Amino acid sequence: MSAVATFTKAGSKATTPAKLDKKVFGVEAKNHQLLKDAYLSYLANGRSAQAKIKSRGEVRGGGKKPWRQKGTGRARFGSSRNPIWRGGGVAFGPTGEENHTKTLNVKAKRQALRQALSLAAHEDRIRVIETFACPDGLVKPTITLLKKIDAKGSVLIVVSKKDSLVERATKNLPMVKAVQSDYLNVYDVLNADTVVISAKSLEAINGLLGGKNE
Repeated sequence: MSAVATFTKAGSKATTPAKLDKKVFGVEAKNHQLLKDAYLSYLANGRSAQAKIKSRGEVRGGGKKPWRQKGTGRARFGSSRNPIWRGGGVAFGPTGEENHTKTLNVKAKRQALRQALSLAAHEDRIRVIETFACPDGLVKPTITLLKKIDAKGSVLIVVSKKDSLVERATKNLPMVKAVQSDYLNVYDVLNADTVVISAKSLEAINGLLGGKNE
């Protein structure tokens, strides 16, 4: 176990610092390919196939043969909508049915998350807070709290439950993102300059990742 900067819900220093489990926050991040795979998997799984082209069979017109087959000295063509003509269809373009998902097994995902959290702990990017309370869902108290706990740059707030008040207090802050502990991922951890974790979320993370390393 190693100590980490810990704060009360008001933003003042806590008398008893929280302990980070070395099985979760003290893993050597030596498998860079695993981190990359988990990072790209998150991006790929959030991608939707929206690009769509028209093939030569879908482009309007082109029913009449441009010229007779033989005797003109020109190359033979059956339709003016073939892909090499202007106004024709597109060959081998996106159809809108592509599947961009990248699968990563649970064991690999958890190990990648351990490595990402360990990097954040090693670089002193983690802050533990007693609780992230948003009684009125206001943005200004959130900004004040983040300044008090020295949360700089892009901030990731990990909460045990992301309710409507937490959403309202953070969604209009462009450099702040709130995520529920069971949805924590490598992409958000690596992109955050500061990771703020509530005490309950820390327990949940330790319970999920702190068992025997797979």
